[in-house]
Amino acid sequence: MNLEKINKELENKSPREVVDWAISFANKPLITTNFRPYEVAILNAVTEVKKDIKVIWCDTGYNTLQTYKHAEEIIKKLRLDINLYTPKQTVAHRNAVLGVPTINNPKHTVFTEQVKLEPFARAMKEHQPDVWFTNLRKGQTVFRNSIDIVSLSKDGIIKVSPFYNWTDEQLDAYLKEKGLPNEFIYFDPTKVESNRECGLHI
Repeated sequence: MNLEKINKELENKSPREVVDWAISFANKPLITTNFRPYEVAILNAVTEVKKDIKVIWCDTGYNTLQTYKHAEEIIKKLRLDINLYTPKQTVAHRNAVLGVPTINNPKHTVFTEQVKLEPFARAMKEHQPDVWFTNLRKGQTVFRNSIDIVSLSKDGIIKVSPFYNWTDEQLDAYLKEKGLPNEFIYFDPTKVESNRECGLHI
């Protein structure tokens, strides 16, 4: 796959056109989501094309009350085929033995593995997608600035980010046009700071 050529061809396409392109050859596509701000955009864009697409939600268990309410609203509104993956250990148990380590604490690596990486790896192993839709965007992290609309995961999955070049302002207009809600009260315990990479995409 010539990623440079593909991205050149897609750079001026709309998110809908990018989704159409990927769905045209995908055999086992899926979307991953954590219902963070603007995540509803990718969920809407892809389900407009493929209503029954699998949606993988790896819930760390540490989301805000507002995020959980937002997730339930979006799941119902878009009729999402949610496949929920959670850590093998409960939040209460983990809090008792590990807590939520700071990013400089050596235990943070173990924490991230437990609440995010292991559930994600389990989901990918069970579903074995060939196309993975995400809402990664340029400007979010240093790593994300180095990829493009289409990239390959470390496991060789075709990763498609239809809104990669879009700004918050463009997404605000898209959500307004589509009548979709957004929620900004969000917390990722593995990132803490918004400009840190979460670990799933490297």
